[in-house]
Amino acid sequence: MSNTTPEAVKQALMAVIDPCTGTDLVTLGAVDEVRVEAGKVEVVLILGYPAAGLQQVLSEQIGQAVRELPGVDTVSVDIGWLIAGAQAHNGIGAIDGVKNIIAVASGKGGVGKSTTAVNLALALDREGARAGILDADIYGPSQPQMLGVGEQRPQVKDNRYMLPIEAHGVQSISMGYLITEDTPMVWRGPMVSGALQQLLTQTQWQDLDYLIIDMPPGTGDIQLTLSQKVPVSGAVIVTTPQDIALLDAKKGIEMFRKVNIPILGVVENMAIHICSNCGHEEPIFGAGGGERIAAQYHTQLLGALPLDLSIRTDADGGRPSVAADPDSPVSAQYRAIARQMAAALWLHGRDAQAAPEIVISDD
Repeated sequence: MSNTTPEAVKQALMAVIDPCTGTDLVTLGAVDEVRVEAGKVEVVLILGYPAAGLQQVLSEQIGQAVRELPGVDTVSVDIGWLIAGAQAHNGIGAIDGVKNIIAVASGKGGVGKSTTAVNLALALDREGARAGILDADIYGPSQPQMLGVGEQRPQVKDNRYMLPIEAHGVQSISMGYLITEDTPMVWRGPMVSGALQQLLTQTQWQDLDYLIIDMPPGTGDIQLTLSQKVPVSGAVIVTTPQDIALLDAKKGIEMFRKVNIPILGVVENMAIHICSNCGHEEPIFGAGGGERIAAQYHTQLLGALPLDLSIRTDADGGRPSVAADPDSPVSAQYRAIARQMAAALWLHGRDAQAAPEIVISDD
């Protein structure tokens, strides 16, 4: 007969650290149930972010920790996740069919923001979440080509709603679906802002856990509309290690801070170049820039991606890296970044809910 109790199992699980939050599973509140019977232990784990890529690692760590207890013969682990909607900073009500909206932004163009955005949406899908992407670059939409959608047009429902186009498992909408490749958007700011709101609210999203918004570069009308009229849960900043890119990335961070949108982290693109012939590594755009800016603004470096030819060619060919080669090191990095991002949003939402309410009375 086993001398092990559920309490002893939970005590052992305090030694298992969740890699995306740095907190043990018990303190994190992720241990949903522990059952002990005749030497058999069953552990049910419920995380607040999608973590398909961590199931095996966490199962092995939990099994190793619990098997050290006396009388334990077998350990079974069931790992799942329950994704809640984070409260928007500006009190705006949620968009129908969307739990969380994450803006992927940059201070300047050319840093790989759109490529990062689409691969993060795909990575969230591969990790077990329902994900979508909205192309908010009205003037220069790129997601239709990156997703390989071609000449498809959204179907219209009830003469009011557009149905998102699904590609590689993610739902998507873009101004590029409504115009031809050669049609320029010669619009002033208010028209662009109105178009963004229509794309967001008149698309019939289907039960999304996360909607990634691929922002245009800069801090203009689209960004202001997003912060004032859209229930954004958090933002991710994309940069390269280059000093000039970091200067613009800081402006993007400052803009989100001024409108109280939490920064979930920084993604550093083109961090290192690896020679395809000899394997020599060289930081041709500088080194450590993403880590420095993350530390300066008290956020985290979600990940550093290499300057890899396949990332560009896959996106240009309509099959971004996570879809084109799911088992590649680059895809693994995108999935790790997506997990970190989703975990940061989960923790931010929990902290916001736990904040004390201040009541003022005449007593």
